[in-house]
Amino acid sequence: MNYIDFHVHAFADKIAERTIKALAETAKEAPETNGTLSDTERKMQNWGIDGFVLLSIATKPTQHLVCNNWAASCKSDHIFPFGSVHPDGDDVFQELERIKELGLYGIKLHPDYQHFYADEERLFPIYRKCGELGLPILFHAGVDPVCPDDIHCSPKAAVKALEAAPDTTFILAHLGGNQLWTEVESTLAGNFGNLYFDTAVIGRHMQDDALLFRIMEKHGFDKILLASDCPWDNPEVTIQKIKKLGLTPEQEHAVFAGNAEKLLNL
Repeated sequence: MNYIDFHVHAFADKIAERTIKALAETAKEAPETNGTLSDTERKMQNWGIDGFVLLSIATKPTQHLVCNNWAASCKSDHIFPFGSVHPDGDDVFQELERIKELGLYGIKLHPDYQHFYADEERLFPIYRKCGELGLPILFHAGVDPVCPDDIHCSPKAAVKALEAAPDTTFILAHLGGNQLWTEVESTLAGNFGNLYFDTAVIGRHMQDDALLFRIMEKHGFDKILLASDCPWDNPEVTIQKIKKLGLTPEQEHAVFAGNAEKLLNL
């Protein structure tokens, strides 16, 4: 595969229209798709993306089963779904086991929507269980439009989570922390062997190309994952931004697909 987008959202047809409308109002962004999986697939093909990681979020403890069953139904040779658990669910560890049995590729946690902070000790057993099961955790990190003044996964909070679960693979979205990239550079980049960054929304929102390159170089091009956060950005924009950085062909391949292939065991 030439391009794998590691951060894509879509929704079941019956909820896609109202969900995408509500999220667009919160984000104050025009979506690139209508939120359905079929439209997302068509757009990804048009953008030249060979495969993508599909992310769902259980925003209530009662959503485990429906969320993960739908994710499993979307799995294909080019769609790699992650599951999700809500930390307040009584059956969270049982559901993690089921996520593994369903063949999902990891879990997505969104502290802002799931109402927790990344460094809360009550989350640490969940992080460690994911490590035992070989399930990478993809976190929303940094500022989010739903609560821009209350950051639930800052770089400092991420440090505590990483230290608490050193055998778990963490992927911090938005290059380690949306709009907190100076702190990412000083606090996270290059410091953890179990940490990846994805590039979700940097194409649209990160203007400092020199800082982008420094973070990628410091952390290691083998720990960076191409990502768009579609429908909130277009992967073509991110690809072109990265191509302007002057990476070697080997580094570009790692970022655009190779690192994802290793994480997903493709």
